[in-house]
Amino acid sequence: MKAHSDTARMQVWHAKSQPGQIQGFAALCQRGLHECPQLRAGPWVAEGMLPNRISVFFLGVLLFDEQHIIEHGILLFFRQHGGFLGDEAGEIRGGDGGHGEKIRPSGRVSKRFPRDAPSFALASVLDFGFGLAHSVMPKYIVTIGLEVHAQLTTQSKMFCACPVEYGAEPNTHTCPTCLGLPGALPVLNAAAIEKTILTGMMLGCETPPLVKWDRKNYFYPDMPKNYQITQFDLPLCIGGGVPLYDLAYPKDAQKSIAKPGKVVQLTRIHLEEDVGKSTHYDKFTTLDFNRAGTPLMEIVSEPDIDSADEAFAYLTSLRQILIYGGVSDADMEKGNLRCDVNISLRPEGQKELGAKIELKNLNSMSAVRRAIKFETERQAEALDRGEKLIQSTRRWDDDRGETTLMRTKEDAHDYRYFPDPDLLPVRTADLVAKMKPQVPELPHEKRARFEQDYGCSAYDAGVLASEKELAAWYEAAVAADQSVPAKKIANWVINDLLGALNDRSLNLAECPVKPEALSALVATVEAGKISNNQAKEVFAEMFESGKPAAEIIKAKGFEQVSDTGALEAIVEQILAANPDKVAEVKGGNEKAMNWFTGQAMKASQGKANPKMVTEIVRKKVLG
Repeated sequence: MKAHSDTARMQVWHAKSQPGQIQGFAALCQRGLHECPQLRAGPWVAEGMLPNRISVFFLGVLLFDEQHIIEHGILLFFRQHGGFLGDEAGEIRGGDGGHGEKIRPSGRVSKRFPRDAPSFALASVLDFGFGLAHSVMPKYIVTIGLEVHAQLTTQSKMFCACPVEYGAEPNTHTCPTCLGLPGALPVLNAAAIEKTILTGMMLGCETPPLVKWDRKNYFYPDMPKNYQITQFDLPLCIGGGVPLYDLAYPKDAQKSIAKPGKVVQLTRIHLEEDVGKSTHYDKFTTLDFNRAGTPLMEIVSEPDIDSADEAFAYLTSLRQILIYGGVSDADMEKGNLRCDVNISLRPEGQKELGAKIELKNLNSMSAVRRAIKFETERQAEALDRGEKLIQSTRRWDDDRGETTLMRTKEDAHDYRYFPDPDLLPVRTADLVAKMKPQVPELPHEKRARFEQDYGCSAYDAGVLASEKELAAWYEAAVAADQSVPAKKIANWVINDLLGALNDRSLNLAECPVKPEALSALVATVEAGKISNNQAKEVFAEMFESGKPAAEIIKAKGFEQVSDTGALEAIVEQILAANPDKVAEVKGGNEKAMNWFTGQAMKASQGKANPKMVTEIVRKKVLG
């Protein structure tokens, strides 16, 4: 291994001058990556430098000899070519403590790497390589569409009278209809149709005057009939869109939203029946048909989503709207909100979408985000290698953090759709008229009202309107005492109440402090009866004990002295003892009055009303 001196600098091979060779080395480099475990286990991994499709490619730029890559691995190449230590923008030199430093022309150290030769050379190669990425590698446009399945909050199933109950004993809520037994006939659930129409209204969809149900034919163990009753060409809702709320994005992405105010367009919303639940064990699978036949909305977006962060925001915003409308509990942990993701990549400049690849088994919003990021990178690497992607369905493995192939995807004709002969079409005019008055105030509408009516900041209004129960709790606190500024109550809810709930892993329904109790505490502070710091202490005990603020204030002796005569006596005594401070105030230094207020608080052991003390000092000193 060559030694690297602090002044050593060797020019990296100038790849731009040989563009033809660059393309030829891409596939070679990918082979080297897969057959060289040293590259994935090297010290650069700890530095966050695990090679991706771009960095691996640029390693390939320097790997002239296939023998070095395939038989001996990347490390052997570095042992023989350990001098790639420079680039056009600066140089890498030896640093203190066994590290290498990337030096910019300005002299600023921009990166530090372990100074062993392999990772030291790799640092140089990667830093040089990113400058060439745009000229030799194609960029890809990512296009994402989501299919969200939301169970409706009905008391009975879609086509029979069996109850809908989460967590019931397996196979106890079934009948000949939902088990698909011969001779059983379906009957439409009117409430499910109404809730789907209401969902469409909240999302700006149109409802056709006539809708119908169809049979979608396929075999799966959790589908008792071997067909699913769904809607094909005449669904309940067409068009519409889901607004992406700023606070619906992941927290680490909220400061860099690419398209603020974006609305993701919808294709349709149709109503169908859910399937049973399969639970897989090592050597067997159990089936629970309690869920089979549960009313299920499928909300299908256009291929209008550009990133994993937008997909996360879409799901979060949609969930908020569904809960606001009371149409679904939208709880992914309970399985009443599920999502399939469709992803395709195409080179920049190409109008036609790439092959659609569907991802399944996504049981949380964070899993959706992780799966999209992985699959996007996987497809890009495949396209870089010249592979042709085909339409398929893949399963997300959250433990391993990767997708695996399930099957090549069928097209619509493979399902042999045809109208269900047991169900008549439905005219929707009367249902639409019935549901129009039931459209609720939506999260973005409530947020705007909080800003206008209560003086909340845009951020505070967004937090308060993000959950239906939280918005109702806040408004109940405001209504309890309208003399208390609504903005002050908002501050207490966001900064203190939510913090206390999060610290104890409680939801709002479990909160020991009622809205009127918080309003009474804030009113006490606004009246000047206790200080803000005292109020924090009172709130903490209110949260622990559930006692009202007045009781805690009295027990702690926080009741402030507001008797004018008693306060005047304290102030006069302090003024008489401090003529120099009095002179400062009279000389124009009104800030010195705060000193008198502090002295009065000390003399009264914290019980003096600070506002009244300040007013008395001002009156007696300045007249």
